[in-house]
Amino acid sequence: MKFLNTFIKGGMLLAFMMLLSNFAVAQRTVTGKVTDAENGEPLIGATVTVVGTTRGAVTDIDGAYSVQVPEGSTQLRYAYTGYAEQVVDLTASNAMDIAMKPGTLLDEVVVVGYGAVRKTDATGAVTSVTEESFNKGVIVAPEQLIQGRAAGVQITSSSGEPGAGINIRIRGTSSVRSGNNPLFVVDGVPLSGNATQGNADDNGFGASTPRNPLNFLNPNDIASIDILKDASATAIYGSRGANGVVIITTKSGATGKGVLDYSYSLGISQITKKYDLLDSDAFLAAYADFNGQAAADLLDGGANTDWQDEVLQTAMTNNHNLSYGGGDSRGSYRFSLSYQDQEGIIRESGLTKYTARFNGARKFLDDRLTIGTQITIADNHDDNPQISRNAGFEGDAWSSALKANPSQAVRDANGDFIQKSNTEPNPVAMIELAKDFTNTLRALGNLSAELKLTNHWSFKTVLGFDRSLSERKTAYSRDLNITGTFGKGRLYLYDVANDNRLWENYFTYSNRVGALDITGLAGYSYQSFEYSNKRFEMTNFATSDMDLMINNFASADQATNKSSIVGRNSSLYKDELQSYFGRVILGLRDKYILTATLRADGSTRFGGDNQYGYFPSFAFKWRMIQEEFVPDAFSDLGLRVGYGVTGNQELPHNLYQQRQRYGDWNIENGGNITGGGLGDVAFPNPGLKWESTTQINVGLDFGFANNRIAGSLDFYKKNTADLLIKVTAAQPAVSPFVWKNLDADVQNLGLELSLNIAAIDKPDFEWNVLANAAYNKNEVKRYGGLINTGEINGQGLTGAFAQRIAEGQPLFAFFLRDFGGFDDNGITIYPGGDVQRFVDASPIPKVTAGLTNAFRYKNLDLSIFLNGQFGHYIYSNTANAYFTAGSLANGRNVTTDVVGNGESNLNSPDVSTRFLEKGDFVRLQDVSLGYRFNLKSRTISALRIFVTAQNLAVFTGYSGQDPEVNVDKSLDEVPSLGIDYSAYPRARTFLFGANISF
Repeated sequence: MKFLNTFIKGGMLLAFMMLLSNFAVAQRTVTGKVTDAENGEPLIGATVTVVGTTRGAVTDIDGAYSVQVPEGSTQLRYAYTGYAEQVVDLTASNAMDIAMKPGTLLDEVVVVGYGAVRKTDATGAVTSVTEESFNKGVIVAPEQLIQGRAAGVQITSSSGEPGAGINIRIRGTSSVRSGNNPLFVVDGVPLSGNATQGNADDNGFGASTPRNPLNFLNPNDIASIDILKDASATAIYGSRGANGVVIITTKSGATGKGVLDYSYSLGISQITKKYDLLDSDAFLAAYADFNGQAAADLLDGGANTDWQDEVLQTAMTNNHNLSYGGGDSRGSYRFSLSYQDQEGIIRESGLTKYTARFNGARKFLDDRLTIGTQITIADNHDDNPQISRNAGFEGDAWSSALKANPSQAVRDANGDFIQKSNTEPNPVAMIELAKDFTNTLRALGNLSAELKLTNHWSFKTVLGFDRSLSERKTAYSRDLNITGTFGKGRLYLYDVANDNRLWENYFTYSNRVGALDITGLAGYSYQSFEYSNKRFEMTNFATSDMDLMINNFASADQATNKSSIVGRNSSLYKDELQSYFGRVILGLRDKYILTATLRADGSTRFGGDNQYGYFPSFAFKWRMIQEEFVPDAFSDLGLRVGYGVTGNQELPHNLYQQRQRYGDWNIENGGNITGGGLGDVAFPNPGLKWESTTQINVGLDFGFANNRIAGSLDFYKKNTADLLIKVTAAQPAVSPFVWKNLDADVQNLGLELSLNIAAIDKPDFEWNVLANAAYNKNEVKRYGGLINTGEINGQGLTGAFAQRIAEGQPLFAFFLRDFGGFDDNGITIYPGGDVQRFVDASPIPKVTAGLTNAFRYKNLDLSIFLNGQFGHYIYSNTANAYFTAGSLANGRNVTTDVVGNGESNLNSPDVSTRFLEKGDFVRLQDVSLGYRFNLKSRTISALRIFVTAQNLAVFTGYSGQDPEVNVDKSLDEVPSLGIDYSAYPRARTFLFGANISF
């Protein structure tokens, strides 16, 4: 890894220096006029760009243009709103006039499984987001590029941590236990979805979840992201298409002389909102009200410490991207290198990432054979914060900062940390006396060969791989005063390896017979998923040096009678998926289009009774714009109807056979080793089968004013059956639990609207509006059981939960006591009785929306993007655990609203609607202002500088740090949703940067 880091850094620096000192390009000037092909009128504001470069021009009031063309360039691209884009070969002449025909939207291409189709021919619900529409700012993972950009696609980051896990829900949440995230396909390689990093072991203040496995991709390498939403579009991926499919296409080299691009940005981040906590004087006065002045005087440490400021920092992000690409009529190539160093706003947290990528393709045998490859290598280093998902009342680094005594200083006069109690740890000590990092090396790639057999038949074979190696090392100094660590030290090691391989072969057929267009696809796919991990724990260290602890295990004290090193556990398994798939698309007179798909998947995750699943789909589109009865006001009109069945196989390995394994070994706080007992993992159930989702979609595509106003409206009904879940059996029973398919359904019913509006299109001024909105209703049907989830942590909250899955309710509906204020004694009043019940509150948003306004005035461009979620609730486990009168009376800080609210310190902070809040919000996600220079340099062909404000403002009634939060509070392996518990805070970022082309 060190070699790779050095190689990439050195290579980027060397290439850039050579470029600045030696690169020069000869060029010529090409002029011409762009007109309407039907009436000859000049097209004002059409864009003319040199293919493979960022050089371009805009036509004036007469439709005239003049563009500087570097030597070696071979093509010009002409584009104008409402007209078909044209790419024209350059000639020896320096004068080129172009006549453009209407039809841009009709000629756009969207990527679907195993191919691409014209947007006008797409029969399924597909949203395509290209680079021009990607979100701006500090972007770590590809999901962030499209957040709020597609109707019906809800994207929620679990927290503000750099590289934090991200939840994507396409058309609602469908599964109780299995994965709800969509399938990701990168340049034709489906990703497994497995975690590529290890969790943090529970060291006394909770466990954490791994970061987003897609962090290895460089967002700057991505050309487009296509989202397949309905079953007719996703059924080609069968057992993995139930939650939608996200297809990521990376950039390739363009035809022409090689072009070198470099970009740099500097980001400055600070917390958006701190909790309104008591200062030292207010805290001591409030404490005295409960315990008396004498007790307050004893508690007074004589300081006024803002613990939030002590653990927070102003974070810096540096991002470098370097790429070189080009091509000719027989092939293309593109190399890229990137370096990103993002500090977190919590001290000692952050992410450093190096990526290297190559895309290339070449034609042989008279252009009948095309060989292509895409390879990505990424080296990620994560500095993990000491923040967990399930800390007890002791807290973690962030929650301890929220509840720490503000009259207590951080250090004593000697500079040593003040650590008075292992139940009230010093937050700064928790950060500085811990060292927790993860190194992940990941390689993704494919090699393909496509042979054109005849004019109508072709064959393609693809070999793909996705390998990752990760090591997490977590050391706690013996100087840290937490239970089980003080005076001993602790070290946890967690290694994870994934090795996924793909081999696909398929034939395609394309022909036109009279008025009938025929496209066919038939293929075979095999993919294997191998996963392994191993974990170790060590204690009784003779040193406080955490680097020495990590790098020299022998420093553990071997002279004691108590063992210092234990192998906690390890695992190794392999799953396989074998598939046969086919698709037929029939188009009649460019008016009627029928698509039929079938995929058969066989998986080793299921028993012999149901090892294969079959997933069909049908879709029909009527291009009504071709009919004479459609009014002239329409420039596009099409009706789509689709039906299909998709599956979900995202469950643990082999749950259909009787299996046992040894439990984890642990070193107890006293030093004794426990665990290792033989326990049940699964019991026989050969009838275990696929979770299946049936979906109906009806959509309308429309366009007005030559498609200057265009959009789509979709209605869908999605029903998921045979839900996979682990069910505990009533005792006595033959087995304590069994994995089974529930006799229940989850239904999602929704409506989606997307709009693209070219409001103003003038030579010197453009205004484009992109808007989307979606409504979704989620409900559990035909289920007679009850499943609890949403674990709530805190003092006195052992065994507490906040959510229940039941008939007639949305998934993960809140199940709480009904809070009615406090009585005269400060004890909670429960109007409905001291029992939990459904409170008509769901964590699933009913409405999601996004709005972009993009402006251009001459060389100045401005983009403003807002997104929002509405109709859902958030449960604040943070307030439940820490911000109560009882917590204040025990010497812990609270928010200012706790003082004087009438609550007694004897009141029990039970799970109730007191801590339930509406989660509605509108976020000003990013505002980006840029300027493109007109250059006559022979070295630099294009230069654009920009400034971006990310997460500039949030409009919400939620009292927590940020309403976009989803901490993992799963219970008995059943996930949760919409619970906030000491989540890593979100930042506001200002980004300054430049893009340069040579």
